[in-house]
Amino acid sequence: MSQQSTSKTRLIQLLAGLTVSIGTFYALADYLFRFVLEPGSRHSLFRSNRPDTTLAARQPHHDADEEAEAARWFENAKRQVTIKASDGTQLHGWMLDPDCANPPSHLYAICCHGFSGEPAEMAKYAHRFSKLGFTVLTPASRCHELSGGKYIGMGALERHDLLQWTDTIVANDRKAQILLDGNSMGASTVMLTAGDPNLPKNVKAAIADCGYTSLEDQFLYSAKYLYHAPRLLARPVINIMSSIAHRRAGYDFSEASCVEALRHTSIPMLFIHGSADDFVNPASLDRNFRACASPIKQKLMIPGAAHAMSASTDPERYWKTVTAFVRGIFKLNKPKGVSGYIVFN
Repeated sequence: MSQQSTSKTRLIQLLAGLTVSIGTFYALADYLFRFVLEPGSRHSLFRSNRPDTTLAARQPHHDADEEAEAARWFENAKRQVTIKASDGTQLHGWMLDPDCANPPSHLYAICCHGFSGEPAEMAKYAHRFSKLGFTVLTPASRCHELSGGKYIGMGALERHDLLQWTDTIVANDRKAQILLDGNSMGASTVMLTAGDPNLPKNVKAAIADCGYTSLEDQFLYSAKYLYHAPRLLARPVINIMSSIAHRRAGYDFSEASCVEALRHTSIPMLFIHGSADDFVNPASLDRNFRACASPIKQKLMIPGAAHAMSASTDPERYWKTVTAFVRGIFKLNKPKGVSGYIVFN
């Protein structure tokens, strides 16, 4: 065989191998997109019965009594609200009135749940804010509970939905003062919204509990620590997933960068994370905090807390910090008999 024929054969083999590799990467990316971001898919994570093996599932709840009380209050006090998203998706949520005597006027809190959750998981947060005098909205993210939608946006789509909710509140109360609060994906949605140029001036502060830095970072972290996939394999698959998301769902993963959004944030921000989080990298706390351009910002790391478990691991420290932050920003009076609040940075 001539040298020219040998070179041609090798080139064909190389191209064939490359084609197979690209096809394999695409097939894997397509499967993961459906698994993670398309709840209606028969391969979806939401349809699987996989046991929760994360640390959060095994940690004790030191606020179990409060959680039970808040759950009862939530079920008895909630009233349904609906709006249409900018893309026509029907969005559903629950509104809860203040649970205190003589509440201040025009105060609203929006509590955003995580990736696999629903509004009820935010009951204890909503109850705390209602006791401070806030009217509380707990929206169901698209594809969750009673809200419509085909694809989860991991904050890229939900940011626009959260803006729609804030606009609805302001349209009904021009004097509204709004607090944004979220856990996990809800926290990242809050951070993305806080940095959006269309954020209404009525939004006065935000709290982000265990949010990721960016969608790409989160998927790379999950690939490494949950699935033990090497970075060289994970990155191209994630890039292809981003392209699939852009084509099917209307967003790419670069649109869910909290670090980038926080560089444009001016409202007061409180960042919280658990040091034992095995789902979202605890290093996200410092990265998001450093990126935040707000002149008023705080951070709180709860030692030993797993993902979204900070309030349950150390309720006293968590709520002293959150309450002090909220009272200070919204100029709420301290209750009688309380000399002060401790803020941990």
